Amino acid sequence: MICETNSVEETIAAAEKFAASLHPGDTVLYTGEMGAGKTHFTKGIARHFGIAEGVASPTFAIVNEYPGTVDVFHFDLFRISTFDDLYATGFFDYLDRGGIICVEWSENVPGLAGDLESVWCVDIAKTGENSRRITIEKRGDKA
Repeated sequence: MICETNSVEETIAAAEKFAASLHPGDTVLYTGEMGAGKTHFTKGIARHFGIAEGVASPTFAIVNEYPGTVDVFHFDLFRISTFDDLYATGFFDYLDRGGIICVEWSENVPGLAGDLESVWCVDIAKTGENSRRITIEKRGDKA
C-alpha cells in the first residue's frame, strides 16, 4: 500500500487509519531519513489505540511506553547497530507483552524483520517540504 500525505496532520491521520489493521503482538518497522515523519506516524497509531498525548521520539530513552486500549511500545534504534545491543535494550522482552511495537531506525539492525513473527514495514520518504510518500508492506505470519 502506498499513500501520499501533504501535512503532519495527514500523516498522523493516515497512520491512525492504518492502525486499524494492527493486532496485539504486531511490530511496525520504520525506515526513512531524519525528519521524515516516523514519530508522527507513531502518534497516529497511538491515537487509534486511545493514546491522545505524550508521544515523542525515544531517541535518548531508547523506548517509550504508551498505555492504551492496546499498549504501544515506541523504540528508537538510532544508536543501536547489533543484535547484542538490541538484546541489551530489552527489545525482545516486549514481544511477549501483547502490545504494538513501533521501531524507528529499524534498518540499523540488519535482519531484524526476519527475526519477528508479524511485521509491517513502513517506509516514509520526503517528497517535499511537508509532503510524504508512505509505503506499507506486510510481512510475517498474520498476513
